[in-house]
Amino acid sequence: MATRSREVRLKSRPVGMPMAENFEVAAVDLPDPGPGEILVRNSWMSVDPYMRGRMYDRPSYVPPFALGEALQGGAVGTVVKSNDPKFSPGDLVESMFGWREAFVAPAAAVTKLQNAGVPAQAYLGVLGMPGMTAYSGFHRIGEPKAGETVFVSGAGGAVGATVCQIAKIRGCTVVASAGSDQKTAWLRSVGVDATVNYKTAGNLLKAVQEAAPKGIDIYFDNVGGAHLEVALEVARPFARFIECGMISIYNATEPPPGPRNMSYIVGKRIRMQGFIVIDYIDMREQFYADMTQWVKEGRIKWEETIANGVENAPKAFFNLFTGGNSGKMLVKLD
Repeated sequence: MATRSREVRLKSRPVGMPMAENFEVAAVDLPDPGPGEILVRNSWMSVDPYMRGRMYDRPSYVPPFALGEALQGGAVGTVVKSNDPKFSPGDLVESMFGWREAFVAPAAAVTKLQNAGVPAQAYLGVLGMPGMTAYSGFHRIGEPKAGETVFVSGAGGAVGATVCQIAKIRGCTVVASAGSDQKTAWLRSVGVDATVNYKTAGNLLKAVQEAAPKGIDIYFDNVGGAHLEVALEVARPFARFIECGMISIYNATEPPPGPRNMSYIVGKRIRMQGFIVIDYIDMREQFYADMTQWVKEGRIKWEETIANGVENAPKAFFNLFTGGNSGKMLVKLD
């Protein structure tokens, strides 16, 4: 018997800020799973800034989203029917078949989740791709040492907030920027030493200099633009710059001006490296071990912003670019 599901498709490619007309919601009938396949009903899906890059028709580290087809993204759901001996109805699984209420797929395309005593949606946040991004980039590129000063931009989001807390666990002083007083207050509540509301700070450079008077040793960049220029200005010799994202320019319709002080990379001997989370897949087991322990100990906390219903997934996605989320942006599907 067919299973009814709704899915969000890319109707047209956005130019500048994505708009509602770039997306459409369609209903489909899913067949029963064939040999080696499973039917999954999603309960949670994720929207993430990197998805904006896949809406352009251009070469990248992953193929662009196809027009007229369901988008892809992280999701957690429950197996409803299984034609694979490794899965049973009721199993909790993680997949990249988000932006839809249900799906049929080969069993090899999903990961069975273990009960770690956390809410299921945590596997899309601190125990999922954002957490792994924060953990792997900070450790592998940042090479943190106790006593160093870390500056995290865009720290009100899922990745940035996790980096802040890992840095504190590693004995660092942490300075963080976010776009509201509510976000900066929450960051201070989880141990961040100094915060900057970049929307009200006025002079961002002066605000960061006051927050980090001795300069910074590590910069975890989620924003780019003016934040990157400020970080170059306040960097200490041999600072490490972890280039994770540049959300400030994702919707630019023309190439934005670059930082005016790139010469500091030479004079200060700064090491700057971009990365994609899959670059450090070899750290996955250690990530799960450490992060699960820290969550159980209460040393890692998180916030969530939740939209309800697959039809509201585009709006949740838009909010990533307007500061409409605190912590992980999620869509609840059941």
